[in-house]
Amino acid sequence: MKGHEPRSGSSCAACKLLKRRCIPNCIFAPYFRSDEPKKFANVHKVFGASNVSKILIEVPEEQREDTVNSLAYEAEARLRDPVYGCIGAIAMLQRKMVELQHDLAIAKARLARCAAIKSATTIGSDHHVSITPFGHDLPACGGSLMDSFSQNSSLLCRDGLSSYDFSQFPYI
Repeated sequence: MKGHEPRSGSSCAACKLLKRRCIPNCIFAPYFRSDEPKKFANVHKVFGASNVSKILIEVPEEQREDTVNSLAYEAEARLRDPVYGCIGAIAMLQRKMVELQHDLAIAKARLARCAAIKSATTIGSDHHVSITPFGHDLPACGGSLMDSFSQNSSLLCRDGLSSYDFSQFPYI
């Protein structure tokens, strides 16, 4: 959208909320359409119309739409979480990512141990391969690390895949 294009039709969402007449070169009109009243209401509640107007005037015209989208996102996040805003959501996602990376590292280590044990038993059995159900011949499963992944994977090794309820996984 271009900045100060003349429009035909109704007032923008900002002018409707502020109960004023929308002028043809309204700074809000290209970014707060009349069919999106909640968008401007949130931005106005958090930042104030005067501050938003000042921000839009300061920002180059080609970056204004991105600026308005950022303001709208931050306002919505701030209304959901008044203390942390979008930083709270970012921090929560980063914590979850670290937890999942930790669980992935544990799973990779267990797979490597299980593969090493399996290859050692295959080589030591004089090329005679015995097939056993998954997990019954793998002492590495259910080791000393006890986190949510460890508990679930030890259940998998003990009970076998077919009898386990996968809906109990914490991250699925």
